[in-house]
Amino acid sequence: MSGTPVRHDLPEADDFTRPYWEAAAQGRLLLRRCGDCGRAHHYPREFCPHCWAGEDRVVWETASGRATLYTWSVIHRNDLPPFGARVPYTSAVVDLAEGPRMMTEVVDCDAAHLRIGMPLKAAFREAADGVWVAVFRPAPPAREA
Repeated sequence: MSGTPVRHDLPEADDFTRPYWEAAAQGRLLLRRCGDCGRAHHYPREFCPHCWAGEDRVVWETASGRATLYTWSVIHRNDLPPFGARVPYTSAVVDLAEGPRMMTEVVDCDAAHLRIGMPLKAAFREAADGVWVAVFRPAPPAREA
């Protein structure tokens, strides 16, 4: 038995998800889009969860990184490594501009300033050596034309 604690925040990359994690390391969020029904989904699956089209009909697509805050919860206690060392943190669900809903974390924003529907932008945090995960921060205000 190893003395290294189990990490509950790291993905188990495989041949199918490797493009997703490689894109994240480059600062890009990938989605899967179905060629039959046209809908995007996240988390990545080999088939379409909306119409059940097979993997030959579903392709990778780079997301815009834009989202709106659907809901959130500030976590003050978590005994699973490494979360306990990061409390408090803001766990959130966001609606991606492309349609899918995604579980994530909001960073760089005090919980008192969070509002349902607020615009967010994807950012990436290195969770372990070479493993990057998507998080979201408040989007800069839109410029007036």
